[in-house]
Amino acid sequence: MSAEAAEPERDADKRVLICEKIAQSGVEFLAELFTVDMGIGWTAEELRERIAAYDAIVVRSATQVTADLIAAATRLSVVGRAGTGVDNVDVDAATKRGIVVCNAAGSNAVSAAEHAVALLLAQARNVAQAHSSLLAGRWERSKFGGIEVTGKTLGLVGFGRIGQMVAERAKGLGMEIVAYDPYVAESRFRDLGVERAAEPEDLYAVSDFISLHLTSSPQTRGLVNAEAFAAMKPGARLINAARGELVDQDALVDALTNGTLGGAGIDVFPEEPCTDSPLFGLPGVVVTPHLGASTSEAQDRAGAVVAEQVAAALTGGLVTLAVNIPTVSAEALDVLGPFMPLARQLGRLAAETAGGVLSPVEISYEGRLAEQDSRLLTAGVLTGMLSGVVEDPVNLVNAGSLASDRGIEWTESSSPRAVDYTNRITVRVGDAVFSGTTVGTTSRPRLVSAFGEEVEIELAPHVGLFRYQDVPGQVGRVGTILGRAEVNIASMAVSRSRAEGLAVMAVTVDSPVPKEVADQIATLDGFEAVWFVELDPGGS
Repeated sequence: MSAEAAEPERDADKRVLICEKIAQSGVEFLAELFTVDMGIGWTAEELRERIAAYDAIVVRSATQVTADLIAAATRLSVVGRAGTGVDNVDVDAATKRGIVVCNAAGSNAVSAAEHAVALLLAQARNVAQAHSSLLAGRWERSKFGGIEVTGKTLGLVGFGRIGQMVAERAKGLGMEIVAYDPYVAESRFRDLGVERAAEPEDLYAVSDFISLHLTSSPQTRGLVNAEAFAAMKPGARLINAARGELVDQDALVDALTNGTLGGAGIDVFPEEPCTDSPLFGLPGVVVTPHLGASTSEAQDRAGAVVAEQVAAALTGGLVTLAVNIPTVSAEALDVLGPFMPLARQLGRLAAETAGGVLSPVEISYEGRLAEQDSRLLTAGVLTGMLSGVVEDPVNLVNAGSLASDRGIEWTESSSPRAVDYTNRITVRVGDAVFSGTTVGTTSRPRLVSAFGEEVEIELAPHVGLFRYQDVPGQVGRVGTILGRAEVNIASMAVSRSRAEGLAVMAVTVDSPVPKEVADQIATLDGFEAVWFVELDPGGS
């Protein structure tokens, strides 16, 4: 356990239920502080009947912490998952009940990075195929000749914590590294001696090996498709130990069978468990059953980390790996709470419109907000910027460290006097500048300026932003295209810049806008930039 952690006093009245096997060190750590019961093997019905007696529950991936279970857990104050992600926990239901949900994010980073390198080397030297051949009684040295990786180029699609670890290890093998990640600062690439690709296609064209290190999101699912394979260097080899949904499986099979790809190393699949895939048995393909985190060290680390997190939650300490809103004082929450959705949404808008450059970030607070500790709101801005674009779950307590990992710098400024509004938040990333406030008794987030121009519109889950030449008919053209696509405009606001002859328009729509519709608007004469941004309405 952490040497720096202060030793809390034992509180036997608090009870912790451990539902799945975790590292013994984690069990012992919790048992020193609380009463611990082992619920391994309990059925879902048994768990629901008995959960009311516990203050904390620790799970891995098999136990489903559903809304019904949470409703029955009248004493529960923390859910801990010994692993990355919380897919088996109803976080929304827990948050509504004031239950902290935490995990062991990052505990498997080393294991995941090493497995990606293992797949790369196994792929390059046909290790798995040669092993199977020899066990079958065949000595086929000439059939399984491989290639050296020294001097070859490794392209990393995603350059967060795991991608950077892979880069460090691949450089030790003498490989040249190029990476694509619009959410990592230029300085981080320079520090690690990695060439930055402006677009994935630039990386595909030069890479002998391509390794994926992205989270799964609407923007990244199916990212590596037929067009991507066609853009790759002939004979390139794909490594995917990240998420199965990143790759169009049919396109991957086609690329392997028609010779576009020289091979693939695959650890993850769109649906798991997967025991039957057209990839199985293809020449040059190495497959493993999602082993990226399956090392004793990673499992021990996950158990130890989640035990520390649960203990912190039960003793009033800082839960650094919470995935929902951390505990704040009632006084601070009265002022800051209504602005948290706005902070996150302004961060999302800035990230989506900044052209892939997320540093430096300038955040200013005006009005009564300036009298408070603004770090919580700043974490909300960073959470909005990074959510869905990094491989780790992003929340209010880890957003800062994740941003620092990517070389993103940010500054905060405060003024007790707000211009035109009682309270105002402004987020600036390069030319992407957005200001907002809240309105009404329910503190609804409202955008009050975009790109430095006055544009007042209440924010909603689906927002469109446009910069275009201020000539007659432009608003109507946008409305016509959206109407033909059966996308209903809920609200619209327009401002103009007299200095540049440009107008800024913001719209909210009732449904997501298909990419081909956005592209059609972007090709209109006079339109300089078009964005459609999906915002989290809750901002939690």
